[in-house]
Amino acid sequence: MRKYKDVLLYKILRPVITFLFKVLYRPKILGTENIPKNGRIILAGNHTHNLDCAILISSTKRNIHFLAKVELFKGFKKILFSNMGLIPVNRKIKDHNVLVHAYNYLENEKVIGIFPEGTHGKGKILPFKIGAVKMAYETKSDIVPFAITGTYKILSNDLKIVFGKPIKIESNNLDKENKKLRNIVVKMAGDNDEYI
Repeated sequence: MRKYKDVLLYKILRPVITFLFKVLYRPKILGTENIPKNGRIILAGNHTHNLDCAILISSTKRNIHFLAKVELFKGFKKILFSNMGLIPVNRKIKDHNVLVHAYNYLENEKVIGIFPEGTHGKGKILPFKIGAVKMAYETKSDIVPFAITGTYKILSNDLKIVFGKPIKIESNNLDKENKKLRNIVVKMAGDNDEYI
């Protein structure tokens, strides 16, 4: 098994990102006791804004290896994001390399961060793609669901992230497990829409 380590740049930048983010956006961060201090885990929840990664980074001292769209890995950003331990995802194809990298991080007892909607919900939680539950089932990793609510307005005081208790994906009926995960996130977000 290849060794996948946490990256130094992430460790250096995390306190800076956390400080600036908390000063500017004043987020309420609840349920962090549900994020294990060690061992493999998948953080999965709704996607509301480009800054969602920053609120997650600000919520735990653990290095989160995010699945991120390949479009972010261009020019100077490629140097930055590649050295932050992000995993590029080409959303136009079924990119099996993504799962290989993510599985290796989990096998090395690391943290994967994923937004199963695949894009911003723009006020509504979209149907979840199956990747998070598939990954959890095949690597025997728990999922810590999270819900982000509020707005990214400077000094607004209404931005909030809530982490739920870890859940196990024990059934190979991944469609059912995927709906269950989304429904947990919908409930945590206080969203009243039904699963599509």
